[in-house]
Amino acid sequence: MAKFSKWIGGGLGWAFGGPIGGLLGFFIGSVVDSMSISTVQTQATQPGDFTASLIVLAAAIMKADGKVMKSELEYVKAFFLQNFGMADTAVKLKILQDVLNKDIDVSAVCEQIKNYMDFPSRLQLIHFLFGLANADGNIDVREEKLIHDISNYLDIPAGDYNSIKAMFVADTEQYYKILEIDKSASDEDIKKAYRKMALKYHPDKVTHLGEQYQKAAHEKFQQVNSAYNALKKERGIK
Repeated sequence: MAKFSKWIGGGLGWAFGGPIGGLLGFFIGSVVDSMSISTVQTQATQPGDFTASLIVLAAAIMKADGKVMKSELEYVKAFFLQNFGMADTAVKLKILQDVLNKDIDVSAVCEQIKNYMDFPSRLQLIHFLFGLANADGNIDVREEKLIHDISNYLDIPAGDYNSIKAMFVADTEQYYKILEIDKSASDEDIKKAYRKMALKYHPDKVTHLGEQYQKAAHEKFQQVNSAYNALKKERGIK
């Protein structure tokens, strides 16, 4: 209980309000009935706010194709275990199960996230959702559509969305999409695009969310590097 209270006190601020608070409030209230959620408010994105948003949107993706897969539950569990440890993971999975049984107004939830969450954190959410959808090795068209809708609701530019998607949905132009450029781009354009993307996706951009989320950001940063190195090799760029 102490660890769960720490998770709340250490982060859940604006996420307690609006539709996210409505989805999480009943379960949280039953666990920590001594805390008044209405008094915990902040304008800055905190680790707990990000986690609350992740849980709600993860539940929406898991329900998108009409069935909750064991592989999806295992993906979320593994993510939580890696980042939070056994005790906190058990609590977060209980919250997820509770949210899975509720109707989720994705548009309203995303509106709240968009109003309070910084852009790098929103990109991190989209990356996580693609990983979740791909947990069984195949991204269902309904899952992909919902992630696309979520991306639009969160004001993620098409180039950023396609870049993240290309990290999970391979095609012949995958590396170009990751760097947000066309196949006709010059070698110099590729170098400029890499510098821009390396800056955008650098793990330091999400230090305010905590070390656990920097690990996930580092994975995305590595994919940007891999795409650039692949194009360098393909074109013989020095």
